[in-house]
Amino acid sequence: MNVRRRSSVAALAATAVIGVAAAPAVAADPSPSATTSAPSTAASGLYGSGNPQFDGVWRQSLALLAQDTVGVVPSSKAVKWLTDQQCDDGSFAPFRADPAKACDAKTMVDTNNTAAAVQALWAVGGHGDVVDDALGWLKSVQNKDGGWGYSPGTPSDANSTSVVIGALTATETDPEGVEKNGKSPYDALLALALPCAEDKGAGAFAFQPDKDGKLLANADATAAGLLGALGKGLVTEAGEKTDAASCADADEPTREQAAANAAAYLTDALAKDGHLKSALGGSPDQPDYGNTADAVAALAAQGGADKAAGPLAWLKKNAGQWAEESGPAAYAQLIFAAHATGTDPRDFGGTDLVEQLNATGPAPQGAKASDTATGKAEDEDEKKDDSPFGVWWYVGVCLVFGIGIGFLISNRGKQQP
Repeated sequence: MNVRRRSSVAALAATAVIGVAAAPAVAADPSPSATTSAPSTAASGLYGSGNPQFDGVWRQSLALLAQDTVGVVPSSKAVKWLTDQQCDDGSFAPFRADPAKACDAKTMVDTNNTAAAVQALWAVGGHGDVVDDALGWLKSVQNKDGGWGYSPGTPSDANSTSVVIGALTATETDPEGVEKNGKSPYDALLALALPCAEDKGAGAFAFQPDKDGKLLANADATAAGLLGALGKGLVTEAGEKTDAASCADADEPTREQAAANAAAYLTDALAKDGHLKSALGGSPDQPDYGNTADAVAALAAQGGADKAAGPLAWLKKNAGQWAEESGPAAYAQLIFAAHATGTDPRDFGGTDLVEQLNATGPAPQGAKASDTATGKAEDEDEKKDDSPFGVWWYVGVCLVFGIGIGFLISNRGKQQP
């Protein structure tokens, strides 16, 4: 899931072609109510000071989810800002300037913002009706191949399918049981995995088939697809340590094998510079910070924190200024990478990511009792039992570019204030 950067509408259109994992590629809401200026975060509860037209719900969802992950209790005003964005049918658009006005055919709702909101609101707890309605809408727009596109009715892509998988698993819904025409989300996702026999991009995920039906490797989609194949979301823990492996085909590849193949592809892509490269304009060697953060979380989830050590070190050294310039979703992505690798987000290359994230919006209500800087509960079992949603309310485990991104999870957008 790459976070959205300040960019032109043309750049946003370009990201729609290459996929989402950290923030989704979005279309502008053409309704007359759409604003062209940023609202006051202090008054509205929104995180970030830039125009929210393209990414308001996405960045708000990531900010709330990241806060919960590190033991911070978000501002009730910030949570309300997000719940107020929901349409009556359960869906979310990138931003609605006037939430009191009912959504209509001009409201550009999408799967990515809806799935991210599900993960955030499930994590913070207390909004079961909003979550249920959103899940119902997501199931209603599932494609016949079992997956999802960014907008209802568009072809399935790896990023959108993965971020919805994250929303399902975060809410204790088995994606295997969410079928359309006998196809599950995993069927759609694995159909986008490149076989190891490919000369270029072996083991990667494609965002979508190209116009000729060919699968082309996409690093952003690969980070998202890896987490999706594992049934993980935007927040994930380090998996069991595994040795580095090369791509390996099988007659009937499992989700786990597809994830391992994707990890092999990402490892190779990161080996030279320690970071992934942007697919947008500019220098051909321009780092893609958001997608690199997504890749760190994905690699750690698949094979343990050691697999992500190189790109994690690069992020610690280089990502501080990027996050400062990009805003809340960028800080959230780095927090997700830190969490997945067991790294202290309050000392990430000398930056307190939690403090910086909190400063982009309304002051949090406080902090959960914790025994570590990562915000884990001192009495975790008690907190899980007291939660209205059980364990998932506390840990906030979800999707995903899904990047995102990167995540992870469709084309993790490129415009984040």
